[in-house]
Amino acid sequence: MMNKMFLPILALLSSYTHAEGLLDIYNLAKQKDPQLLESKAMRDQSFEKINEEQASFLPKINLGLSANYVDDNLDMQTGSATNSAINLEQSLYNSANWINLDLAAKNATLSDVSYVLEHQNLVLRTIQTYFNVLQAEDSLIYSQATKKAIQRQLAQTQQRFEVGLAAITDVHEAEAAFDQSFADEIYAENTLENSYEALRELTGLEHRKLNKLDTERFSPQKTLWKIDKWTDAAIEKNLALHQARIKKELAKMQIDLSKSGHKPLVDLTMGLSSTYNNYKDNTVNTDGYSNQGDIGIKFSLPLYTGGATASQVKQSSFDYVAASEQLEKSYRSVMSAVKSSYNNVNASIGSVRAYQQAVVSAESALKATEAGYEVGTRTIIDVLDANRKLYDAKTKLAISRYSYIVNVATLKLNSGSLGKKEIIDIDNGLVNLR
Repeated sequence: MMNKMFLPILALLSSYTHAEGLLDIYNLAKQKDPQLLESKAMRDQSFEKINEEQASFLPKINLGLSANYVDDNLDMQTGSATNSAINLEQSLYNSANWINLDLAAKNATLSDVSYVLEHQNLVLRTIQTYFNVLQAEDSLIYSQATKKAIQRQLAQTQQRFEVGLAAITDVHEAEAAFDQSFADEIYAENTLENSYEALRELTGLEHRKLNKLDTERFSPQKTLWKIDKWTDAAIEKNLALHQARIKKELAKMQIDLSKSGHKPLVDLTMGLSSTYNNYKDNTVNTDGYSNQGDIGIKFSLPLYTGGATASQVKQSSFDYVAASEQLEKSYRSVMSAVKSSYNNVNASIGSVRAYQQAVVSAESALKATEAGYEVGTRTIIDVLDANRKLYDAKTKLAISRYSYIVNVATLKLNSGSLGKKEIIDIDNGLVNLR
């Protein structure tokens, strides 16, 4: 009962909205996806960190003011004193300042790469989520078609049973198949709802009408490059690999920062102060200003820190080794991902062609089986099985088409070339349902 209510409501809601394409969803996701926006904020924070580190090279100026009032009954002295002072301190030599500035710049570069990578991931997530919806919609359509065909077959079988042309077992077989198709439809409806929810998670909005894949124009093609070119491109452009390289460089710079703990610090200090005194007692009045200025060089050299600096150098060295191994791990992972996605593209091309032929064969088999059932050479089980095989082949054909698109996008992500262009190219291959 619930599944019968579901479709009219869904159709009514959909009628008030226009169909959206992949590019529409992507443009919304780019503005509203929390993962991308979080990455952008972290990138902006990293670039702002450079400004903080640059402040280490600028003078620090402090202003101080104080006022005191004295009323001493014992010494019969009363009065006040005010003091103002301005102090300046300028770093002349601190190797850690330069290293920290370089670290901030390198971290900003890392955050920028991470943001671009997150954008590429968003492109892939958008493609995957969009075609998951189309796949779920197709599965529901084929589930409904299967149920309708079995329902028709059930009615025919009941009529044949009533006139003595079919056994009661044929009716029971058809009823069991119909019940199974009913359960399959409920499952397909739930899967579709979940896929809609996954799409909403990307944009924060509901999307119930999507442009479909133009299956008439769809033709999977092998990639122009051989696997060697794809791996070469990945070595040069894969952003996850680039991240690992930058992290190794950061680890090397961290060793230099730790070693700077052994080096001297030299600062320029300057100060100006002015004091006004106004005191009086039984014999003397003191009233006047006194001014003072000073300039100096402050030098400090850590001679012994209890081994803390040496320990920090060792820790940084171990971190560098770990980062080097992480780079090697990333390299192997990327190479494996490129080769796997390349193989998946080729496999999905073969699957599309195979399932296209499977649909043709299943349609012919169904017609032959139905004809055989009419003359008594085939059973109702054969007919139901032929129906199931036909819609199973159609479902798998749709899945293989969508898998091809996702696999190509994944290959381009792994090689570092996935972007908005791929979104536009795929969107141009959809049927505009506006």
